[in-house]
Amino acid sequence: MTIRRIAWTAATLACWWAPTVGAQTPERSPDAASLRRISSFSWTQAQLQFGFAHWDEVYPARIIQRGPSMRPLPAGKPIAALAEGMPGAQELEQFIAKQKVTGLIVLQDGAVRLERYALGYSDSGRWVSQSVAKSLTSTLVGAALKDGFIKSLDDAITQYIVDLRGSAYDSVLVRQLLTMTSGVRWTEAYTDSTSDIARFYREPVTPGLDATVSYMRRLSREAPPGTKWVYKTGETHLLGVLVAAATGQSLADYLSATIWKPYGMERAASWSTDRSQHELAGCCLQASLRDFARFGQFVIDGGRIGGRSVVPEGWFEAATKTQVATSYPGFGYGYQWWTREDGTFDAIGIHGQLIHIDPARRLVVAINSAWPEATSPDRSAARNRMIATLAAMLDAEAKVKP
Repeated sequence: MTIRRIAWTAATLACWWAPTVGAQTPERSPDAASLRRISSFSWTQAQLQFGFAHWDEVYPARIIQRGPSMRPLPAGKPIAALAEGMPGAQELEQFIAKQKVTGLIVLQDGAVRLERYALGYSDSGRWVSQSVAKSLTSTLVGAALKDGFIKSLDDAITQYIVDLRGSAYDSVLVRQLLTMTSGVRWTEAYTDSTSDIARFYREPVTPGLDATVSYMRRLSREAPPGTKWVYKTGETHLLGVLVAAATGQSLADYLSATIWKPYGMERAASWSTDRSQHELAGCCLQASLRDFARFGQFVIDGGRIGGRSVVPEGWFEAATKTQVATSYPGFGYGYQWWTREDGTFDAIGIHGQLIHIDPARRLVVAINSAWPEATSPDRSAARNRMIATLAAMLDAEAKVKP
C-alpha cells in the first residue's frame, strides 16, 4: 500500500537529490506540489520545515502499519536542572531555537524525562529520518538472520541479489555491506550534482532491474573488500534490496511485522520508495518522534519483545561496537550505526536527525531538526554538547538520591 502514487519522472528525481545551482525558489507558502519541483537541497528554511514534516506527501511512500496495541511511554520525573528559571532551561531553549530543533525527547529507563516540540511540529506528526533509517535497515538484516532468511553475514551478497553477479560486488559479503567496506567506488557529496548520491536518483534505470541494482552494478572497484571504509547511502539501499529478496517481503511490511506492530509503536510510519516501488533503505523513513524514541528503547532492550529476541543473541553488541575506523574524528562505524569510545552510539541523518543511545545510563535521546545545511560540524558539535549536558544533569541527580 502506498500513500501517494507520483510518477517518478527524471525531473522529479533531479529535484529531489541533484542540487540546482542558482535555482530560484518560489515565493509562496510551501506545499507538496511546489516542493516536488525543487531540489530539497535548495529548499528555504520554511520549505525545509514543511517538507520534512510532509515528506511522504512530496514523494511516494509505503505505509508501515502499526498494531492494535501501543507501548506506553510513561511520564518520568522532569529533569530538575531544566526547571523554569534554572540556567539549564535557558540553555535548552537557546539550543532548540538556534539549532532549528522541531522535536526533542529524552527517555530514561523507558520513561519520558523531557519532551519538547517547536516550529509548528507536534507529537501527532511524522518527520523524515534521512539516514537514521540506515540503523533500522541494519536491524532488519539482523531480524532476517534470526528468521533464517539470511543464512550468514559471511554470505556473498550476490547469493541474494543475483542481478549484481558480474559486477564489482561479486566478492562482497553481507558483513562488508553492513560496515560499508565493500571496496566499491562511491562519492557522497550532497551539493555536487556529479557525485554518485546525486546521479543515483536521476540516471535511467535499466529495464527489468531494480532501480538500486541498476545503478550500483555499474560501479567500479577501488579497494579489496573489507579494507576501506567509505560512507555510501547506495550500499544501504542495497541492504534493503537484499532483505526484500531474502524475505520475499517489502521492507515496510517486514518492519511492521517484526518491530512496529509487536513492539507497540504509537503511529503508522511510512518509507519512501524509488522508481521500482521499492523502499529506499538508506534514508527517508517517516515516523513520529515518540516512535523514533521507542525504537531506541527497543535497542536498549536488546531487541526483545515479550521475552523473545527479534534479532540473534549478541546482535546489538556487535552492531553498535566499532567494526571499522572512519574518517570522522570521535566516531567509529558498526553495522550502520555510528559508534563512540564511551560506549554510546548514534543513528544520524542529515539536517540534524538523531537517535542517541547510552546503554549505561539507560538513556535515549531522539532529535528531529531542520538544519539549513545538510551537514555542519558546528551544529553537530553543539548537539554533542547538549547531549553531554543532559547526561551530566542525569548523573548529578543520581548522585544526590538517598
